[in-house]
Amino acid sequence: MPDNPKKPGLLDGLKSVLYGMAGHDMARFALKTRGSMEHLFILITMGDLLGIPILPPYYSLRLLPYVVPQISTWKRRMLREKDLTDALA
Repeated sequence: MPDNPKKPGLLDGLKSVLYGMAGHDMARFALKTRGSMEHLFILITMGDLLGIPILPPYYSLRLLPYVVPQISTWKRRMLREKDLTDALA
């Protein structure tokens, strides 16, 4: 006898529509804001990699183990050419 997984019903469809109307845009905005804040934090702490010394190296070195996984993507984003269409997205 085959097991049938639960088929989505009317209530599940309504939940999805309400989430799409109310929550999806807020969730995307929150993720975009979080990414921007993370990149700003890395710029402040590791700015001397780009020639922008903001914090003394002592504090940057203490934060280095937490920042290492994100340095490559941060450098790519900071050194990428900016365009007018980037501000629209």
